[in-house]
Amino acid sequence: MRWQQLFADLQGQFDAQETAAERAEWASRARAEMGAVALVDRLRGAQGSVVSLYCRGAGPVAGRLDDVGVDWVLLEDEQLRTSLVALAAVRTVGGLSRRTAVAEETGHVRRQLDLRRALRALARDRATVQVVLDDGMVLTGTLDRVGADYLELAEHPADQPRRAEAVRGVRAVVIGSVAVVRSGPTGVG
Repeated sequence: MRWQQLFADLQGQFDAQETAAERAEWASRARAEMGAVALVDRLRGAQGSVVSLYCRGAGPVAGRLDDVGVDWVLLEDEQLRTSLVALAAVRTVGGLSRRTAVAEETGHVRRQLDLRRALRALARDRATVQVVLDDGMVLTGTLDRVGADYLELAEHPADQPRRAEAVRGVRAVVIGSVAVVRSGPTGVG
């Protein structure tokens, strides 16, 4: 009887140590997996949700997360204005759910859908936009063209279409300095 108690006690200790080791291994694996998750994957997991970003130069930017690119996100606010946000300017993100999208292989096509491509789409639309730079400077006008590392903005008042008589000048802006580009159905108001 005494031997049975001794073996039962030893078996209990062994089971407890094995369970503790499994928990430690699971926690270590979970930390390693979380360490490999990129912010874009967390953001893709929140697509369709309302998030709030705090951006260098632009401050708070909030809205429904409509799309996520390799280096940008697209939000739509309650006034139906869209904000194209450069991920390089994002400092904090609020409103993320526990969901994370499965990391995707960044293939050749996906890499091509970067901030420059998104800006080129805005240039094609010829809509009046507000460009907020990472130092807080705000420019208003129409994107005329997008180069390899810059964009050209025809500066004009937000309430006027891009016409020669309304354009005050054309400014080249380094894409790396762009924090947020806002546009809306009735201008940038």
